[in-house]
Amino acid sequence: MKWDDVRVFLRKFWHFIWEDNSIWSWIANVVLAFVLIKFIVYPLLGFLLGTTHPIVAVVSGSMEHQGSFDNWWTSQESLYAEKGITKDTFKSFRFVNGFNKGDIIILTGEQKKDIQVGDVIVFSANLADPIIHRVVKKWEENNTIHFQTKGDFNHGFANVGEQDIIGSRVIGRALFRIPLVGYVKIAFVSLIDAVRGG
Repeated sequence: MKWDDVRVFLRKFWHFIWEDNSIWSWIANVVLAFVLIKFIVYPLLGFLLGTTHPIVAVVSGSMEHQGSFDNWWTSQESLYAEKGITKDTFKSFRFVNGFNKGDIIILTGEQKKDIQVGDVIVFSANLADPIIHRVVKKWEENNTIHFQTKGDFNHGFANVGEQDIIGSRVIGRALFRIPLVGYVKIAFVSLIDAVRGG
């Protein structure tokens, strides 16, 4: 293949991707975006942030506060008091007002020893999706770091193994959130499940 043929092909391809308004061009753009995100952007972010899951979508309401902080705290105070966490201490935590279903959370890989009570972590559980909850207790046993977490909205501990999370189950620590963008993933997964009949 001659260089002129390559240039002609590249010009046609560029026009097809960026300027053509056909259905095939739209489909090609969606496929191209998926491939770029899945195989380049996501792994690169994972490498830079030090985690296998640099971006997660919040798919449940377990970290929502629903209303003012004071009203939320009144309903949760006794559970946090059991862990020695006061209202003033909680107010110093990151994500003091929790976050909502549909938010996107950017994670960073952390040395397990650097994760503290009050941090929000994502950990693997025996479920399809990892869990994102707040650390309420941390301890070391037999040279292994352990964590206990709780969803801010939950009125107890979920039955997902969050009473004793060993460090190797921790995927990452929540760094910051992007509101509502996760609904794109939630809608896409719901569509796939509907097509599959699940």
